[in-house]
Amino acid sequence: MDRFHEMQVFVRIAQCGSFTQAAEDLQIPKATVSNLMKRLEERLDVRLLERTTRQVRMTLDGELYYYRCLAILMDLDEADSMLQNKKPRGVLRVNLQGTLAKYFVMPNIQSFMTQYPDIQLNIGEDDRLIDLVKEGIDCVLRAGHLQDSSLIAKPVANMEQVTVASPEYLQRYGVPQTMEDLDGHLAVAYLSSAIGLDTSLDFTVNGRNQEVSLPFHVSVSGADLYTEAALSGLGIIQVPRYRVEGFLSEGRLQQALADFPPLKCRCRFFILKTVRFLCE
Repeated sequence: MDRFHEMQVFVRIAQCGSFTQAAEDLQIPKATVSNLMKRLEERLDVRLLERTTRQVRMTLDGELYYYRCLAILMDLDEADSMLQNKKPRGVLRVNLQGTLAKYFVMPNIQSFMTQYPDIQLNIGEDDRLIDLVKEGIDCVLRAGHLQDSSLIAKPVANMEQVTVASPEYLQRYGVPQTMEDLDGHLAVAYLSSAIGLDTSLDFTVNGRNQEVSLPFHVSVSGADLYTEAALSGLGIIQVPRYRVEGFLSEGRLQQALADFPPLKCRCRFFILKTVRFLCE
């Protein structure tokens, strides 16, 4: 079992990039973490971690060992879960997209904490692409697709999207009724850490998705700024309906091309495969 304990500690250090943070998460003394890592490296006769005054990084051998440890710990977790019914406990680090957190997650946090009183939540807000391993995050809530095989993606919602612009913008450029009417219009570009600068809009035409790229004068890198740019008359945007429902009701934004809706946006939790093991 000591070898599994060493693996658990190594994995958490690799995920946090810190001996101190790993000790806090696992609720064991920092000296114990250091001794376990020293013993592990001596037993394997290989350096797994590079330590500096500011951070801890995996070596190439460490990265290979890390992913094997993930698989082993997950198998052990699943085997234990078949026979046990323990409630999770410990620190859970999550990162949420801001508007999703505001509208859906934070209003339900209290009920979650009532159900799992032994979990200590550490919640961060971000729009950018998160590297869960390097940044020590256990799970994130995002709209997107699974690209990392060390993660589990759990769909939680399909969100209706709408194409909108301000009344002032539509008065100036005209209200588009067809795809051809988009000629001469502007988009608000979105600068994403995942795909870079995106100026495309998606529409469903004759049952198929059609992508249209428009010129732009402004690019933004946040969900709130994206909506604010449209409110300021800077171009057309596509967003989940919940985010702009109030502005539509107030008449500050107007829907365009309702007969050619964007594809629904799938919202997912992306979770490290070892998160349940580390929280128990």
